[in-house]
Amino acid sequence: MALAMQDNYLGTAIDFAGPSGEPALLAPDSVQWRVYKNPIALGIGGIAAVLLEFAEPRIRSGVWDHSTYKVDPIGRSRRTGLVAMLACYGPASSARDVIGKVNRMHGKVKGATPAGQTYRALDPVLLDWVAATASYGFLMAYDRFVHPLSDADKDRFMRDGDAIGREFGALHTPPTVGAFMAMMDRLEPSFEPHPILFEFLDIIQSGRAAPGVPRFLHRAIARASVSLLPAHIRQRLELGSAFDLTRLDRLLLGTAGRLADRRVDRKSPPSLASVRLGLPHDFLYRSPGEQQRLLAARGRPRHAVQSQLAPN
Repeated sequence: MALAMQDNYLGTAIDFAGPSGEPALLAPDSVQWRVYKNPIALGIGGIAAVLLEFAEPRIRSGVWDHSTYKVDPIGRSRRTGLVAMLACYGPASSARDVIGKVNRMHGKVKGATPAGQTYRALDPVLLDWVAATASYGFLMAYDRFVHPLSDADKDRFMRDGDAIGREFGALHTPPTVGAFMAMMDRLEPSFEPHPILFEFLDIIQSGRAAPGVPRFLHRAIARASVSLLPAHIRQRLELGSAFDLTRLDRLLLGTAGRLADRRVDRKSPPSLASVRLGLPHDFLYRSPGEQQRLLAARGRPRHAVQSQLAPN
């Protein structure tokens, strides 16, 4: 997703390059900074997260009945992507301002599912699940389609995601992948298949939600997203063999993911945020050792476990 140096969200001007020196919600040596720079991982992981959210009837009704996704998938995807980039790389003050506006909008979202179950968007249980699915989706997509991550890095990603989740109102974000799986087990009895799941996947496969992605990747991305769901969850949601990931899908997406992980764009949020913090624009594309040297040179303590930084 292409984002300009300056953008706007609900009247808030967003500048990833300034103010100079202002930290983000997460540190530049976090696993999030490494993962979020990859558009293939964000695309696949974001779709997987939505599928897990839509499995829960209250979230599904809240999003489908109160958002613009089904009528404006491009605009909705772009706004969601902008907020995700801001939460990871943006100045903390801007991130908190925009997230606060998102939360106030969500405060108006309430209603009932077709089965009569009432919901409100700011229900802590639902907020916890939405935050958790985003972390799980982005993390597992990067691990499977870009570069494998160590178990320690996966758990660090989940643990550090609490800093973002709490800004959105989540109270209990899972600190490990295992804790996420336990959370999913608790919610699974409420999961159900629904036509909206397939309507959503049709939008993804059509390419309307991501017009900048090459057309041949749209169906592969949809299948890759389904592949991130545990087998028993996929079966429960009736996402059958039509969504099986093929060997060609894996080859294409793996190649695209690795290429995207090496592509440096001086105007992208990760590059601009690095410069804002006094680091080279290609900081995230350098070796782990060089990243640690640069961080130490600017006065930030080295991470306790340097070996957890996997090479790009």
